[in-house]
Amino acid sequence: MEDLNSGNRRQHKMVMVNRKNCSLTGVADVIAFDENEVILETDMGILMLKGQGLHVKRLTLEQGEVELEGKVDSFLYSEQKNLATKSESFLGRLFK
Repeated sequence: MEDLNSGNRRQHKMVMVNRKNCSLTGVADVIAFDENEVILETDMGILMLKGQGLHVKRLTLEQGEVELEGKVDSFLYSEQKNLATKSESFLGRLFK
């Protein structure tokens, strides 16, 4: 069987409905989450979603899929793809 992801990134897609439900693909890891903020490592960089009452409804990292619910106020991508090299500075600034 052919591996469709060999040498290629998974497709990263975010679908948001009424700022309340959000489905994402191409997610490599969940870095942190609480009811006001979710930080994800995606194949296109770090994604930070902020809002109110955020909840991870479904998480399937094997397929790179995450579903969130709650009110999304903003989302922001960072080009930083590897947190291991700058985790202290990046995460330190987020949680101050």
